Amino acid sequence: MGIHDVDATLLIMRVAEELKKDANIKPPAWAPFVKTGMNRERPPVQDDWWFIRSAAVLRKLFTLGPVGTQKLRVVFGGRKNCGYAPDRFYAGSGNILRKILQQLEKANLAKQVAKGVHKGRIIAPAGQKLLEGVASQIMKEQGVVLPAAPKEEVKVEAEVKEAKPKKPRAPRKPRAPRKKKVEKSEAKEEVKEEVKEESKSEVKEEVKNAEQ
Repeated sequence: MGIHDVDATLLIMRVAEELKKDANIKPPAWAPFVKTGMNRERPPVQDDWWFIRSAAVLRKLFTLGPVGTQKLRVVFGGRKNCGYAPDRFYAGSGNILRKILQQLEKANLAKQVAKGVHKGRIIAPAGQKLLEGVASQIMKEQGVVLPAAPKEEVKVEAEVKEAKPKKPRAPRKPRAPRKKKVEKSEAKEEVKEEVKEESKSEVKEEVKNAEQ
């Protein structure tokens, strides 16, 4: 995919030039005076920042879609310098992103979808065609050539060869009969009986010796 093979900044700037030709993409009257978020100290310096932000949003729709205003606010947010206090993250302006999404949808570059629990906008076929066209043009200018995908080699020999007959398995050897294990209780009883017999014989011998 050529969109991921070129520099993102260069791609966004070139797409912004293409968006200037679209009558549906135009900055509102308050664009020269507004900040793009609470973390910013001043308005944007570029006069065409609206088209640059629109191109960046269009690229994010391609990579992250479906997305909505809240997710894009996090993407385009940043840290605010709070002086001696620790820096704090602030989300970007939701009004600007909402207006840009509406304009991109009006220009048929984006569309609303719902994938499961995820709802938002994704890039439309016309928007993807625009990004791919600009990316391919940049790659031609830079002399970048993507390697061709390797073709699957057809193994003719494997198809011609017949399946080899399987060798018959050797008959299994009969297992030797297992020896029955003597249970512990039976072994204990046998030991007790032997001890009793030995003790009786010893007592008898002592009695005989005493009589003598």
